[in-house]
Amino acid sequence: MAYIGNQPTEAFTTFATQTFSTSATSSYTLDHAVTNENEIALFVNNVRQQPGSGKAYTATGTALTLSANTASTDTMYCVFLGRALQTVNPPAGSVGSSQIAAEMITGQTALGATPADTDELLVSDAGTLKRVDFSHLKSDPTHVLLSTATISSGVSEVDISSNIDSTYKNYMIEITNMHIATDDQEFRMRFFQGGSVDTGSVYDYGFQRVQSNNNDVYTSSANAAQIQLNAAADNLNEACLNGRFYIANPADTTFNTHVKYDLNYQIDGDNIAMIDGIGRIEETAAVDGVRFFMASGNIDSGIFKLYGVN
Repeated sequence: MAYIGNQPTEAFTTFATQTFSTSATSSYTLDHAVTNENEIALFVNNVRQQPGSGKAYTATGTALTLSANTASTDTMYCVFLGRALQTVNPPAGSVGSSQIAAEMITGQTALGATPADTDELLVSDAGTLKRVDFSHLKSDPTHVLLSTATISSGVSEVDISSNIDSTYKNYMIEITNMHIATDDQEFRMRFFQGGSVDTGSVYDYGFQRVQSNNNDVYTSSANAAQIQLNAAADNLNEACLNGRFYIANPADTTFNTHVKYDLNYQIDGDNIAMIDGIGRIEETAAVDGVRFFMASGNIDSGIFKLYGVN
């Protein structure tokens, strides 16, 4: 349908209404001026009144005159029939799925990463839409990355001496692609206590080595100066060591701290070995760090990651 002049931008209309505070009178003032009484519908005690002279009421301008006085206990209101109010808001409950374009969702920029904790999503709570922060919906990770040490040039030892405390009951250290400088050397570890490495004869350990050449061995020791983690490993260019270490409740001061670990690495050229081992420190002081080192020579490269385990 064509328009003369500017096309209205509002699409929803409603009629203005007025509620009166009644008293023992027949004269009232309207909120909006009218030409005559036919432009309003008047209701007294929810009963529509007849407009016109000699009938229930007349109106002109903002003056409303009743044919009889109201009482203070009466309820009275009017609807301005000639005064439609436009609004950009649709009436409550009037918009359905058929009125919403698909582009409302598909036209928005897609989130290309995990939402931030304060990002909000919409959920239905017993049929009522509510906003909720993503932090209330996400699950906690079982392993929380606390630190990463990347070795790219030779070092004599790798210390993980921070972030091991009472925050978590258990910690995991993951070693990836560790290469050693000197052939046929043992991999070892010690614990920090009170910020210093304990080098005393306070370590017990044992491990089972399964080899691809069937020369399986079991190694153990008590009251050693370190935890021996494996038998001699190769340092061929393509050889590397990978493994995981689980440290149980290192902040506890009632029991000794234990470590459980598994390793895989290369030996004797083409042969490979798998280690399943355990160790402990015979001290009840809290453990707050770990040192890895070789019996002789450097650690050339590798990635050492520390995780807190939920």
